[in-house]
Amino acid sequence: MHHVEFDTGLTVLRVTSPRSTVVPDLVCTRLVDESGPIHWVDARNTASTHVLYDRAPSATTLAPLRIARAFTAYQHHSLIQALARQASARSSMLVAPNVDSLYHDDDLDEWERERLLAASLSTLRELGHSLDVPVLATTTGDTVSPRVDEYADHTLESVTTRVGTRLNGDGVESVGYWDHHGWQTTIPYWADRYGTTDALDPATAVHDRGLLAPDLTRKWEPPTTDRESGPLTRSTPTIDGGEA
Repeated sequence: MHHVEFDTGLTVLRVTSPRSTVVPDLVCTRLVDESGPIHWVDARNTASTHVLYDRAPSATTLAPLRIARAFTAYQHHSLIQALARQASARSSMLVAPNVDSLYHDDDLDEWERERLLAASLSTLRELGHSLDVPVLATTTGDTVSPRVDEYADHTLESVTTRVGTRLNGDGVESVGYWDHHGWQTTIPYWADRYGTTDALDPATAVHDRGLLAPDLTRKWEPPTTDRESGPLTRSTPTIDGGEA
């Protein structure tokens, strides 16, 4: 569960797996926060129906989501060009997981690969700026094309931790981690839900809530009598070491 302040333009998120669930997580959060449609150009079957329904609060949350699937670089390029006719200023986000993956397939020559990928990245970036909407694209592994960094306005990184996935980058706050056991929340999550307060001295807080026994809240005074021998007296030493 991540809160990301997406800026206008192309944001490239580096993920650890082509089918990372970070994108469905971010998309479902965006669908809850914004009312406009989200256009998703899918590659490598990242748009899993099961994962999306698992992340969404309800089935109706996914109603504004528009998914188109590409299986070749040509299809991917054509679908991104089609976004220029389908997306609008009402759109809340454009999404392109594994944005460069299909362009590495063997059915493309090197020169054609670079040309098509550059055109697709340029279109995504220009749509983000002209429509004033965020565009989220992901890349995976060490085969990322330098073209991706060339066109990226912003970059994020997905990191796997022992409690789940964390996002690193400007404008990112991880308020929870998702794994197969459920949600692992963080202090910012609870602070957002219930607010914060100034720090209190622990002893003062316990006293103000009446959690101390009454005898422990009174000022201590030295005893004036001994329970067994009666009133306490102070002895005065003499010169020879005795007591007066």
